[in-house]
Amino acid sequence: MFYDVVVNEWEEITYVPTPLGSLLLAVLVLALLGGAVAFARAQGKKRTEAAASSAASAGPAKKPGGKLTVKQLVFCAMAIALGTVLSNIKLFEFPNGGSITLLSMLVICLPGYFFGLGAGLLTGVAYGVLQLLIDPYVLYPMQLVVDYLLAFGALGLSGLFTDAKNGLIKGYIVAVLGRFVFAVISGWIFFGAYAWEGWAPLPYSLAYNAIYIFSEAAVTIIIFLLPPVKKAVASVKKVALE
Repeated sequence: MFYDVVVNEWEEITYVPTPLGSLLLAVLVLALLGGAVAFARAQGKKRTEAAASSAASAGPAKKPGGKLTVKQLVFCAMAIALGTVLSNIKLFEFPNGGSITLLSMLVICLPGYFFGLGAGLLTGVAYGVLQLLIDPYVLYPMQLVVDYLLAFGALGLSGLFTDAKNGLIKGYIVAVLGRFVFAVISGWIFFGAYAWEGWAPLPYSLAYNAIYIFSEAAVTIIIFLLPPVKKAVASVKKVALE
């Protein structure tokens, strides 16, 4: 009812969402975005209360209103949409999966950096569900969980450093490492048969996933360290939190 079992061009048995399954995935994306906004509002309230307590002259703290909720929803949705577009701008694509894209991981890290850990994790999972909807490659149910929910959800770990100095760089590095861990687990358990000749599944997965994930991370960090880019991201965060 929710998925079809098909044989792909490599003669693998895969699972593809049916129209009803696709509809449910779309609803799940919206629900996750709603959860992300709820976490973002809670984080914003904490920031407001902290600012009020540290400055007695600031007066009573204002609670976030409906407009802020809409703004948070728009920012999270835009991050997912832009990340999806950028994920299809591939600087290099590997034959057995994985590619070096144009800043797609950084964009998905932004909601966490702007709004905190909870919002970041749910936005990352929502992005993973959207990837599953657009370009599914599922051989096993648990592989779906690891590749689409956990690996992309890990990009929300950027929220651990939302208020830290150089928080986006720190958060991005931790988020990328989180995605790498789950990608390695998936490659080791589910795709070990594709290991290079003479390689055991785990070393193969470590090397294979490191090549494309860390290559994109290196390119992204170099671009982000450019002063105009840093200034632009800081301006966007200011607008997101106003």
